[in-house]
Amino acid sequence: MTYEITTLSQRPQLGEQVDRLSQAAWPAFLHYTDPIHWDSLFSTFADYQIFLCAPADKVIAVGLTIPFIWDGTLKDLPASLDELMERAIFAYNSKQAATTLSALAVMVAPECRNQNLSATMLREMRSMAVSHKLHAFIVPVRPTMKSVYPLTPFDRYVQWRRVDGAPFDPWMRTHWRLGAQSLQVMARAMTITGSVAQWEEWTKMQFPESGQYVVPGALQIVSINRQQDRGSYDDPNIWMQHPLTEQPLLTGFRKDEPTRH
Repeated sequence: MTYEITTLSQRPQLGEQVDRLSQAAWPAFLHYTDPIHWDSLFSTFADYQIFLCAPADKVIAVGLTIPFIWDGTLKDLPASLDELMERAIFAYNSKQAATTLSALAVMVAPECRNQNLSATMLREMRSMAVSHKLHAFIVPVRPTMKSVYPLTPFDRYVQWRRVDGAPFDPWMRTHWRLGAQSLQVMARAMTITGSVAQWEEWTKMQFPESGQYVVPGALQIVSINRQQDRGSYDDPNIWMQHPLTEQPLLTGFRKDEPTRH
């Protein structure tokens, strides 16, 4: 597959297509709580947003990233996406040099999935970290198959392996095949709260009584409290770090290379 790759700063008009891919990528309840400073991705950090286009005016994949300061230790990893964004904004406003590129999302148009474009986006993100002379590239990975096993503790699920030693989860496996290593669980990457009515609208379910519920698309249980008219859910991720190796810089046209299986 031949495609054009560009950044938001080079083609700002493409930004309006991000919402289309976002709506197809995530369950409805995740659309109601963006991390703080999210809009800065499309202004302050436009240089760090990657777009794959085919044809030139249609975005088929997006890679959202942000640079921030990380000292390379597990203790210094952000505990949430909000913290990550705050630290990136602080470094920018205080004119401190970022050390690390963090991915925020990889989104591929439904009609273009199963073509290794997610792996392509990760390679381009890694290339971007190199081109900006950053020291590390890390990713808060949201395991795609965890929603099938919502009752399994997250820290156990991310340790599951196949017989060949590869991670059980396919999205974690994509990172692993590119050389990434797991670092640390981020138990509350995002926290979503809303009224019972909101949760019923988001999930197309009913919650007749207070309790713990399995919800399609959620990686673990959702807590409903009818007395307080409140539903809450913590969306967990796991930090993974990719090795930085020299890759072609972002420019022009590329032909996708399949990931080895």
